Amino acid sequence: MKTFCLELSGPWACFTRPEMKVERVSYDVMTPSAARACFEAILWKPAIRWHVRKIEVLKPIRWINLRRNEVASVVSTRNVETAMKNGYGELALNIEGDRQQRAGLFLRDVAYRVHADLQFLPAHDPSGNATKFYEMFERRAAKGQCVNQPYLGTREFAARFRLVTDMAAESPPINESRDLGFMLHDLDFTDPANPQPRFFRARLEQGVVDVPAWNSAEVHA
Repeated sequence: MKTFCLELSGPWACFTRPEMKVERVSYDVMTPSAARACFEAILWKPAIRWHVRKIEVLKPIRWINLRRNEVASVVSTRNVETAMKNGYGELALNIEGDRQQRAGLFLRDVAYRVHADLQFLPAHDPSGNATKFYEMFERRAAKGQCVNQPYLGTREFAARFRLVTDMAAESPPINESRDLGFMLHDLDFTDPANPQPRFFRARLEQGVVDVPAWNSAEVHA
């Protein structure tokens, strides 16, 4: 495995707490699952896995209350299957009639430095090698290329990203320590039809959140 570092920033972020049923309330700090998704937005292949190890907070934690218009429903899976079978179907949503307004407590003016290991899985690419994927990620990240735009928790909060190659030239994280409580680590896709969340007790130490390994005793359902 090889460790890579990305700086991720943006004007808004929402790393939604799953215990909040209706209103959108963010965690204080970026979650490992959101950080993993940013790496995967730049490079993902069946033969690689990303493991987030550390999240550095580069700006003070600041909040903002916003109300947003959302669509209350999604297109029916049955309608999609029918359209695929027949070649036509009713897939539209009436936004005006299905709109609802929800309040949200979001983060603003955020910046993080995320460290993640890139693991190569030879069983999924017998003819490949780890170096090929290391170089592929470095090349794409350095040029600002991505498969889809990385985002900070929700897709409307797009993230700027930059590959960090010289840690000595970077600014230090914020000088703050606090208990962040239980935080979402990631989803367990052992049963793809019913993924289950797993959590860990997160703590911010001098601006840094250390992320335990997925299979460690610190991570549990």
